Amino acid sequence: MRFKDKVVIVTGAGSGIGAATAQLFSREGASVVLAGRRKEKLDAVAKDLPAERTLVRKTNIADEADVNALIADAVARFGKLDTLVNNAGVGHAGPFVKSETARWREIMATNVDGVFYACRAAAPHLLKTQGSIVNVSSVSGIGGDWYMAMYNASKGAVSNMTRGLALELGVRGVRVNAVNPSLTATEMVAGATDNEPYMAKVRDRMPLGRAAEPEEVAPAIVFLASDDARFINGVNLPVDGGVTASNGQPRMG
Repeated sequence: MRFKDKVVIVTGAGSGIGAATAQLFSREGASVVLAGRRKEKLDAVAKDLPAERTLVRKTNIADEADVNALIADAVARFGKLDTLVNNAGVGHAGPFVKSETARWREIMATNVDGVFYACRAAAPHLLKTQGSIVNVSSVSGIGGDWYMAMYNASKGAVSNMTRGLALELGVRGVRVNAVNPSLTATEMVAGATDNEPYMAKVRDRMPLGRAAEPEEVAPAIVFLASDDARFINGVNLPVDGGVTASNGQPRMG
């Protein structure tokens, strides 16, 4: 019960890492605000959580006014804010030379602007509680991928925004960290995890030999938000089965 009497917002909470994270925070005693674009998905997660400690808020994280209202509604309902988890995001893979400006704008609006809006709106409340922010970046935010330049750019921004905010807010008592998952079995990447030739390549490249499950990423997020991590600030923590341990050289055995 590390989060008893604490208030946590999780964006992208309707499925995958966000849902697993919200559920774990709730099990540890937190009042949890579930934010996301699909209310039916949020409601499905919320039905198994204590009603008195759960708020569902349909939110377009790419809309500044909507994000401001999310933070305001959370504080109005529960009286404060202790942790913000910026998990909402979109993915993309494809040849850069065929990339479309509209798709670029969508990726940056969701993955970067949404984190910026939420951190800015939440910061005054987190300063009052000496709380924390955990951003969900990606291993794609600390290294490049084939055919994922736009996604790399967005997650690289999240990783470095995490570092910058950790400096500026850390001196005022608010810790800011990120987790950087590798391929995780979520709805967003179902096309990849269902592709056996691709997964064979993943298994060859990944020391642990498989994609992560959302329930394996959530504990890292909750840990970074907890007092157990009270002296951890500005970290981008790979939760990647060891993939970033490699320098990229081919496997020899």
